[in-house]
Order: sequence, then C-alpha cells, then structure tokens
Amino acid sequence: RGDEDAAVHENYRRFAAALGFSEKDIVTSDQTHTANVRIVTDEDRGNGITKPRPYTDVDGMITNVRGLVLATFYADCVPLYFVDTEHHAIGLSHSGWRGTVGRMGAATIRAMQKHYGTDTKHLICAIGPSICQDCYEVSEDVAEAFAKEFPDNEKEILKSKGGGKYLLDLWRANEIVFMEAGVPKEQIVTTN
Repeated sequence: RGDEDAAVHENYRRFAAALGFSEKDIVTSDQTHTANVRIVTDEDRGNGITKPRPYTDVDGMITNVRGLVLATFYADCVPLYFVDTEHHAIGLSHSGWRGTVGRMGAATIRAMQKHYGTDTKHLICAIGPSICQDCYEVSEDVAEAFAKEFPDNEKEILKSKGGGKYLLDLWRANEIVFMEAGVPKEQIVTTN
C-alpha cells in the first residue's frame, strides 16, 4: 500500500528467487472477507503479480497444478492451509472473523472435494499465525454472530470482558470448522 510498483515487483522477484520459483508462478487472491473459493489453473499463473487479476471477491484458492504458488494477504486474519496428500492438491484461504463465521475452511474443503475428489482422511490442515484470543476484542454484534453459528462452542471461543466487549478465539473456531467438515483432529495443526 503506497509503495512504488517497481519496488513491490522487485521484492516479489527476490522473495521468489530465494525460495526457488519465479514471481510469474505466484497467483494472488482478491480478498473481500467472503467465503468464495477460486480454482486456480495454469492460466492464472502471475495473476496479481505480473499481470492483472481477471477476478474479484476471492478469499480462498485451490489448485492441483504443480509449481503454482498461492498467495493471500494477512494482518490479524487467519491463514488456512490445506494439503490433499492423495490427490496432490493444495488450498490457501484468508479467514477473518467474517470468513470464520461463514466457515471459509469448510467452503475450501467442499471445493477441494468437488474438484479434486479430496477425502478428509487424506487432508492436512493448518491454522497459521494470526491474532490470538487474548488480543482480539470484538463487539457484541460479532460475538452474537459466533454464538449463533457455534452454539455448542460459545464458551470456548468467546470470553466476555463486560460492557458488550468479548475476546474471540479464531484459532479454536477454525479448528471446530475443520473437525465438523470431517478433518481428523490429529491432521489439524495450529500455530501460536
């Protein structure tokens, strides 16, 4: 944001070179805090980096194309990673509070099941670095949305601070989404 395009592209080039791929292999999302998932093909190579994205409203991406690098963007929001070890497909999704209450993790799994035949017994999921419950204060309307969507887990994911303020555990909420979608608990990794 606000950086010169040439400097941004050079940073992508350096990052890609350091990890052993080309910046032309990167495909970026167009995040709008939805549960929309896009199937990424070889034609998408470079979208958002070396050429404009021909799509909008994409918070999750899946692919089975070798060599594509999926890239999404985060501040406090939760990165969700998916690896289908049987069909060699991957997914990457952005899940803030709206995506989590909208079950972005389940939407990504359903897309992988539909397009790649993914079976959750062969799916490894990870919840990446993001804001923790102790740091994430939300208002009553957000807490109510989570209480409604996760009625059996409300006490696990919400702590009242009083005055209509709550602390929200997006990590635990996404673990619940994964498990309810059929991913075995031992195949879910959560960073700290």
